[in-house]
Amino acid sequence: MLPAMVAGIDVASLRSGAAAVLDATLAAKNARESAPALGAAISVALADRRGINATVRMPYCDRLGHFGFWFRQLWSESLGKDGKGTTPIRALGTVDQHSQLQLYLGGPADKLFNLVMLAQAGHGAQMPKKLSADLAYLAGHRMGDLIEAEQQATAQTLIRNGRPTRIFSLDRLDAERLGALLMHFMLETIIAADLMGVNAFDQPAVEEGKKLARQHLGEMRVAKAK
Repeated sequence: MLPAMVAGIDVASLRSGAAAVLDATLAAKNARESAPALGAAISVALADRRGINATVRMPYCDRLGHFGFWFRQLWSESLGKDGKGTTPIRALGTVDQHSQLQLYLGGPADKLFNLVMLAQAGHGAQMPKKLSADLAYLAGHRMGDLIEAEQQATAQTLIRNGRPTRIFSLDRLDAERLGALLMHFMLETIIAADLMGVNAFDQPAVEEGKKLARQHLGEMRVAKAK
């Protein structure tokens, strides 16, 4: 929580959002009543039965740009053990919509897509009402309108092309909703690890690398002393 406080985030609201997701999951009478459990089951089943071995997180919000980095580490370190796990891929709309969407649609059908869509219509700077003929479709619209259209179009295109797609819709992004989003994916990761039969709370491969790095540093010190 300390980094969040330093960044000026309302940590009380962050905890409140996270607690709401946790409480709902603990109160669920079966897996179907828990969104994190359903998400974990979808990820594991698609990997086992359809060879969907990569999971793409693609928020359409610059403020969630680092969310993909956070999820990538969480999912990789928690599940990548004993030959198990799926590969997390960070993407950010609309930038990576143009740089990666060709692969997502025209490449191998081995990915699960998770779009985090923020309601943005009517927000942002407004385009001039008079534009050249080739840009007339943008005239009078706000930047938020363009983002809204882009994220909806990406979701529809993925679904129409048979790519498994999940949509997380946020009416706005604040500390409470961020806390809920983070808790959802932490729980989903823990449950996915249980379904895969791996321990979500260790990282033996990472520790091996750390030990070898320290060993190499020691050898370098000895070599310099000679």
